[in-house]
Amino acid sequence: MQVVVLCGGKGTRLSEYTEKIPKPLIEVGGKPILWHIIQIYKSFNCKDFIFCLGYQGNKIIEYFKNEKNVNIHFEDTGLDSNKAERLKKIAHLIKDDDFFVTYGDDLSDVNIQELYDYHKKNKKIVTLTAINLVSSFGILEFNKKGDVIGFKEKPKLNYFMNGGFYVFNKKIFSYMKDGYDLEKDTFQGLAKSNEIAAFKHNGFWKSMNTLKDVIELNEIYDKGFVPWLK
Repeated sequence: MQVVVLCGGKGTRLSEYTEKIPKPLIEVGGKPILWHIIQIYKSFNCKDFIFCLGYQGNKIIEYFKNEKNVNIHFEDTGLDSNKAERLKKIAHLIKDDDFFVTYGDDLSDVNIQELYDYHKKNKKIVTLTAINLVSSFGILEFNKKGDVIGFKEKPKLNYFMNGGFYVFNKKIFSYMKDGYDLEKDTFQGLAKSNEIAAFKHNGFWKSMNTLKDVIELNEIYDKGFVPWLK
């Protein structure tokens, strides 16, 4: 199956890096995060990629143009396009009814085969990977008297968030009208039509959105704990 990677954004929250390079080229363990994403899918024998390029896309092409054992189609989807617009611009390149979609800044040990099997079982237009929301702060535990009896450091909460790592059916393109945003508009319409399945993943997932995330991902790599690389 084809893997579509949305990697055209400007990454303004990481301007420390993105003034010089596009966000997907920010390194984790000496390799761009986009390289790590390729390895995730390669480990499940997915080797046919479409990169939806935009901001400094030429640098992504230069880095990956000779990448071995994969086929990468580089498509300029515009500097200011939103995610839905980028996807619409590559619709003609999709060969099969179903295809994978992922963002260019998330790493996870999600089982791609199980994700796809779940998609086929539920027969929805979209299957997304649902991730437990993690508190940004430590949580206090109290007894009945109101005394503090414990601390939980940034625990997982009983809420789920959209962690990306999608399977889409080609029918999704009929839900992408001009000017629509992927999450705010297209997904809302699909949810109302009961066309989104959630594949719950309790393992590792982390996004690279801030300098703190870059530091933490590199610390994880340096400790030898690299769950997304099989």
